[in-house]
Amino acid sequence: MKRNLLFVAVCLVSFAVGAWAQSGDVALEFGTLSAPSSISTTNNFQQSLSGGTYFGFNGDVLIKHHVGVEGEVAWRTSQGLYGGQLPFRPIFFDVNAIYARRFSRFIGAEALAGIGAESARFYSGAYTNCDYYGNCTNYESTNHFMADFGGGIRLYAYHNFFIRPEARLYLIANNAEFSSSHALHYGISIGYTFGGSSYGPGSFR
Repeated sequence: MKRNLLFVAVCLVSFAVGAWAQSGDVALEFGTLSAPSSISTTNNFQQSLSGGTYFGFNGDVLIKHHVGVEGEVAWRTSQGLYGGQLPFRPIFFDVNAIYARRFSRFIGAEALAGIGAESARFYSGAYTNCDYYGNCTNYESTNHFMADFGGGIRLYAYHNFFIRPEARLYLIANNAEFSSSHALHYGISIGYTFGGSSYGPGSFR
């Protein structure tokens, strides 16, 4: 997990550096996940992805006019219990095309779509999974490709600082461990818009 988070952090720093030269946004997000209920039969159990508090980072750079590239990572802050017994934690990564526009000093909007992955970590409690270099973890991961679609409304509270209610639909391929191939991630981000001035009708992107 640390290596994945480091990779994402580097990507977001790159977004921020690009944003200084052009325009873009960086934000911290807080939310939750909604998905169909767990499925339990005689020979099979599939956990629901619903519930839990999610924390994450996201950022974007607009390359041409209102169109650009956006990236995000979000993970469940506390471990859930798979079937009431096995601790687990879902993590979501995605890279998207984004259309973002600020309409006034106080409001903006964005829409995005892209691809990514769901990584579900199942924790054993003992550091037994070791690689060639001797790095060990106390979990096993199942990874699934996904597509995502979403958007949000930016409410500028002070200069270029904004609060953004947002939602994303995750479409997860072969998500056999869980009860559904789709989940809705929704919440609020707190962020900052780089590039341009927050004043004057000619300055809005």
